[in-house]
Amino acid sequence: MSHISTHILNTATGEPAIGLNIDLYFQKGFEWDLVANGTTNNDGRISHLYEPEKGIHGGIYRMRFGTGEYFLSLGEQPFYPWAEVVFMASKKESYHIPLLLSYFGYSTYRGS
Repeated sequence: MSHISTHILNTATGEPAIGLNIDLYFQKGFEWDLVANGTTNNDGRISHLYEPEKGIHGGIYRMRFGTGEYFLSLGEQPFYPWAEVVFMASKKESYHIPLLLSYFGYSTYRGS
């Protein structure tokens, strides 16, 4: 089972957001370390974004979704160049962070 995963749905089209790039960072003091990155598949998912052998470190993570590049690839002018979701994680759990995306808005929640 993946420790951190995501799924993105383009709510403007009702379809998965295919080919959207994501960077995952971990906060260390005032700095952010890049710990993983990936691109959504044909189902708009990255099922195994981050799976360190010893489990995740408890702390604050930031997912940066490349929404601008995604909308440009669809021939649309993006409003948000990226979307960021910051969340706290504990060592013993897995996290699924979905993103519902449209041209002029996005929302997220903790999935299962």
